[in-house]
Amino acid sequence: MPTLPWITVNSGTDSQAQVMASRLEVTSLRHVPGFLMASLTLWRQARRSPGVLGVSLKAELLKRTFWTLSAWTDKDAISGYASSDPHRTTVGIKRAVMRESTFVFWEVPADSLPITWAEAQRRLDEERRSRETGAE
Repeated sequence: MPTLPWITVNSGTDSQAQVMASRLEVTSLRHVPGFLMASLTLWRQARRSPGVLGVSLKAELLKRTFWTLSAWTDKDAISGYASSDPHRTTVGIKRAVMRESTFVFWEVPADSLPITWAEAQRRLDEERRSRETGAE
């Protein structure tokens, strides 16, 4: 699947935006179709969620890996999205087919959006290396 490009949903009213990127890997290729469908559902939910500034989604289907990238007005907006359905229920169900997941959060000036995939992947790789070496 090609990357669903960055969609600006709202322009930031504050000077800062809270960015979240994730890398999600499923255990088997047989779980990829269901995870893809769930990812698309949650991508649509994110686009309609209060406080969202922009979203993007990437899937490397044969590598069983999914990537998300989003920007929000603040951490509360991210928490509101994550704790509401269908996200909350879907995460509970899909956790059983997950091999590995990595999440990173950081702030940027709102006028610097959108964030590039290269920057998101750099930060995710850095977080994964940090976890593997036991650094915090």
